[in-house]
Amino acid sequence: MNLNKVMIIGNLTRDPEVRSTPAGASVTSFSVATNLVWTDANGQKQERVEYHNVVAWRRLADIIGQYLRKGSKVYIEGRLQTRDWVGQDGVKRYRTEIIAENMIMLDRPGNQPNQPTSPAPSADIPVIEQEAAPKKEAETESDEIKLEDIPF
Repeated sequence: MNLNKVMIIGNLTRDPEVRSTPAGASVTSFSVATNLVWTDANGQKQERVEYHNVVAWRRLADIIGQYLRKGSKVYIEGRLQTRDWVGQDGVKRYRTEIIAENMIMLDRPGNQPNQPTSPAPSADIPVIEQEAAPKKEAETESDEIKLEDIPF
């Protein structure tokens, strides 16, 4: 049995670059920075930043290109893939990338980096709260969950 699974949470270091293949499939590439913070033997706080190259295809590529910007906090799940090519100088080069299979935007709506904030939701961004509002009006006293009813 083999396993090739990657899960990272970090921030985009640049705006996603969206392209299309000759066959018409969307492909988006971007980079995500993650950091590791620890205290060394002398009690000093240390930090190390890692930069991850990420590639997304088809519908996920379109979504990422539309909603994410430099600085966006994101969860990416996928697999590692290394590709190789020969450069113009004749040297063989390698690049290891995360091929994204799932993405979750972790920024709150309206707090997107590099986007103006407005009190009214944008027409092209789905707002979950609007769908949940009618249900709240229909709730009765018996539908309410009380803290003391939770078993843990």
